[in-house]
Amino acid sequence: MLYLYNMRLFLIAFTLVVTFVAATPAQQKSLAFDGEKHLKNIKQLTFGGENAEAYFSFDGKRLIFQSKRDNLACDQIFTMNIDGSNVKMVSNGEGRTTCSYFMKGNKKILYASTHGGKKECPPNPDFSKGYVWPVYPDYDVYTSTVDGKNITKLTNTPGYDAEATVSPNGKKIVFTSERDGDLDLYSMDANGKNVKRLTDEIGYDGGAFFSPDGKSIVYRRSTQSTPEQIKTYKDLLAQHLIVPTAFEIWIMNADGTNKRQVTKLGAGSFAPFFTPDGKRIIFCTNYFASDPRKRNFDLALINLDGTGLERVTFNETFDGFPMFSPDGKKLVFASNRNDAKVGDTNVFIADWVD
Repeated sequence: MLYLYNMRLFLIAFTLVVTFVAATPAQQKSLAFDGEKHLKNIKQLTFGGENAEAYFSFDGKRLIFQSKRDNLACDQIFTMNIDGSNVKMVSNGEGRTTCSYFMKGNKKILYASTHGGKKECPPNPDFSKGYVWPVYPDYDVYTSTVDGKNITKLTNTPGYDAEATVSPNGKKIVFTSERDGDLDLYSMDANGKNVKRLTDEIGYDGGAFFSPDGKSIVYRRSTQSTPEQIKTYKDLLAQHLIVPTAFEIWIMNADGTNKRQVTKLGAGSFAPFFTPDGKRIIFCTNYFASDPRKRNFDLALINLDGTGLERVTFNETFDGFPMFSPDGKKLVFASNRNDAKVGDTNVFIADWVD
């Protein structure tokens, strides 16, 4: 999940920066591409701007997502019905927000925000240092009621805390934190207590989701293996920056044991989510991109043991951030397809054909 990843700077680095341009439902012509056999009745839910990381409520009736639209200086959190109606901003309009999720019961929401540090949007990264992602230290994880009121801070340690998602039973949260000097995954109770570190190897671990039975966690990892890579990584992290190398998909038990690598693609693979049966993972990757700069990202499926890689989307720009509905019948994802302006990223929903 990045801005940083949150997860949009991934898009900025590989596509054009998005600007808000209104569109109309009349533009909903054919939204599918040849080969997209798993997707049926694709419907566009947002029209113009930067919209990403849309995730279902536990009852499958609503979506929560981050968006930069209208006169907003940076991302804020919104909710809408799964038909795209009743769009409401539910964050407080201060700072930058990312990685939102519904809590069990659908009466509260979870997201990360920098507003506890400053009310203004944090600055964009200094690209004179190359292709870097900012890891804003003011990010903390918050909950609120679904209407955005009664904001409660769950994390209160120095450094980045974000990318939080909720277990199927609603009792646990998994998130990425810099609290121990690296970007690692942690779990905590739904009220923020009983924090446990799940990963401890040098490198960026993030974008984690629980399996349907809550027993496993899938995530992305960027491994730093050589002394030079480790030094560069640590030096940049001290400046609240990282340089993304190849991300691979990993899984582990929910308690952090039995870590194993799923993909070995040597590509930018991220935003993993378990299929409804828990036997495969759907994720975003530029592995299939034909251009030298690897700017095209598609959705793909893979078995938990790393076999059976299958391309799901065939749009030649960007498709990412997939999530299945609780009943497994629908897939929501973000895409540059059918953009009113080059670089627009919108939210789409489709019937899933297994």
